[in-house]
Amino acid sequence: MRHATTFVTLDWLTGRSVKSTYKLHRAWGGQMGLDFLRRDNELKDHSLIGDEHFDAEAPSVVYQKRPVTAPDGTVVEGLHSAWVILNNPRQYNSYTTEMVKGVIAAFQRASSDRSVVAVVFAAAGDKAWCSGGNTAEYASYYARRPTEYGDYIDLFVGMVDSILNCKKPVICRVNGMRVAGGQEIGMATDITISSDMAVYGQAGPKHGSAPVGGSTDFLPWFLSMEDAIYNCVSCELWSAYKMKQKGMISKVVPVLRKNDAWIRNPLVRTDTWVEDGEVVYGEMVSGEGVAEAEALIARCETDFSLLDKEVDALIWRFTNLFPHCLMNSIDGIRGKKKFFWDQQKQAQRHWLAANMNNEAWLGFNAFDSRKITGKDTIDFVAYRQLINRGATIDEHFAEQVMAKPKV
Repeated sequence: MRHATTFVTLDWLTGRSVKSTYKLHRAWGGQMGLDFLRRDNELKDHSLIGDEHFDAEAPSVVYQKRPVTAPDGTVVEGLHSAWVILNNPRQYNSYTTEMVKGVIAAFQRASSDRSVVAVVFAAAGDKAWCSGGNTAEYASYYARRPTEYGDYIDLFVGMVDSILNCKKPVICRVNGMRVAGGQEIGMATDITISSDMAVYGQAGPKHGSAPVGGSTDFLPWFLSMEDAIYNCVSCELWSAYKMKQKGMISKVVPVLRKNDAWIRNPLVRTDTWVEDGEVVYGEMVSGEGVAEAEALIARCETDFSLLDKEVDALIWRFTNLFPHCLMNSIDGIRGKKKFFWDQQKQAQRHWLAANMNNEAWLGFNAFDSRKITGKDTIDFVAYRQLINRGATIDEHFAEQVMAKPKV
């Protein structure tokens, strides 16, 4: 049976009255419209993993949901940011095996949480965002266990994938050094907001590895090709201001306060652009300026309120965009990074595993025993001389290149 019904409505776009006639179809025992179709309206939980990989006690990953706030401080009901916090400040927030699992679990949970607007990848303390993999664990367990390390690298690859595949924008809130593997997972995020006390760089070739967990894939997208190569192999640490002017990070804010005044990082040149024909903006101070800068830092307090204000402003910007248009835009750009990451990630895990029997065994143990020996690297000249003579890399070889314990 069909019924014609006329409705008069006000078109809110034009302000005119509109008369519409709809033919309604009554069927299936008197039900109207599509009421006969089966619907389940109870919201589902799409998280794969529970809370077993999160912990408040370091070393750990902390997962938090924080309410979205408007610029006037008003809390927005039902909307959140997800904070994934590396919690190992005593070891410069280096990630242990269990922490890698925690990062994967956290990003999967945030990605599937309909209330989450954006993810903030953060870290505990005021010295480091992340210094990479936990060298103590590398040296004591993974060195000379290549199969075990291969399984660990599978988890590491999953950690990078979890960031790149997250269905929410990912903000890297850098509170301190972002170095080595920390630099690699940091570059997998979408936008970096940085403390001006932070430094950035790689360390692999100096300590027995290579930055093939993301840096060799991502750096050429951020820097020029020559800068990418130099940054990979020099093992120099570059300031946040230098990385900002090279285009690798989005924003840098001061975090030092003295007598209610903000003090920009005195260890970095920000007073001028060029000096004696050289670009000096963002370069580290040298000579007597270092002691003077360190003395000033000692008289300051560390305050991350400007950093958090910038993070909140970015979350608010994301909140006021169409979510699917936002993510399609971000994924369209992520795709360029993912293309090169996906080309190499599988093959590199085999090299990284095999290298645990060789240079990584030496390099990570040299770094891990630095407090005992007073030196954090091997004797590279002796290493090359032994290789030149065709020496076998064994315990006797290691004794000849490793520093000796201090008496």
